Amino acid sequence: MSAQEAVSAPDTDISTLNRLLFTAYFLEVGLILLVVPWSPFWERNYFAESLPFLQTVIHSNFVRGAVSGIGILNLAAGLVDLRALLPWGRR
Repeated sequence: MSAQEAVSAPDTDISTLNRLLFTAYFLEVGLILLVVPWSPFWERNYFAESLPFLQTVIHSNFVRGAVSGIGILNLAAGLVDLRALLPWGRR
């Protein structure tokens, strides 16, 4: 093992760990944004209850669909990054 390989090995481990954390973040946020707008949790929003005009906007199916769409984009980004991390995903 040369000196150059010894120096780059810890950087590679940190980079892989960073990518794994970002992948987990994207997958988790994607699932939350996909599911929460259609759950009862969305209905019991403190801000929507305190501001009536916000309540009508938040309860709109268009807004729920937009938030779920952002969740799908986050899921797709996480899955693409996960595919790049896995050994069979590299080509």
